[in-house]
Amino acid sequence: MPGRRAVFLDRDGVLNESVVRDGKPYPPASLAQVVIVPDALASLRRLKDHGFLLLVVTNQPDVRRGSTTQEQVNQIHHFLSSQLPLDDFFVCYHDDSDACRCRKPRPGLIEAGAAAYHVDVASSFLVGDRWRDIEAGVAAGCRTIFIDRGYNEKNSKLAADITVSSLSGAADWILEQKAHPTEFPG
Repeated sequence: MPGRRAVFLDRDGVLNESVVRDGKPYPPASLAQVVIVPDALASLRRLKDHGFLLLVVTNQPDVRRGSTTQEQVNQIHHFLSSQLPLDDFFVCYHDDSDACRCRKPRPGLIEAGAAAYHVDVASSFLVGDRWRDIEAGVAAGCRTIFIDRGYNEKNSKLAADITVSSLSGAADWILEQKAHPTEFPG
């Protein structure tokens, strides 16, 4: 039996707006700072209507760094789940110095989601707004979509399959790939 198809979504900058300071994106520290991106609901509904699982894969190192709590992160996830058709969240609370397998750019979060939901990673997609997302998607074997938010930070050494300016642009491209089964398995 073939695995299910999923869209793995980064959280900050993809589903909700990042808090940008000096050109660099940061996660909202509390629910009060969360603003869902304007095209999120319609884009995610379109993907759900076409049978995709929607799995959030997010680094949240500010818990480890002490600038937010796991409870605040969970409140944000509960809120996002109440507003958007998301299936699950996979979270890494580690910092770079922890050298864990789950922190993007390593593929552990995607692999955990794929194992939990019997996902065919090769028939799935990763949508992200930072180089770590793209590298994790490539390492896991997903097709990758980079949402360019114009951040002032380093870019990936690996190119995404496509660069778009919005989540709706990502959804358009994913559904276009699905419509051409000779070019895309599944």
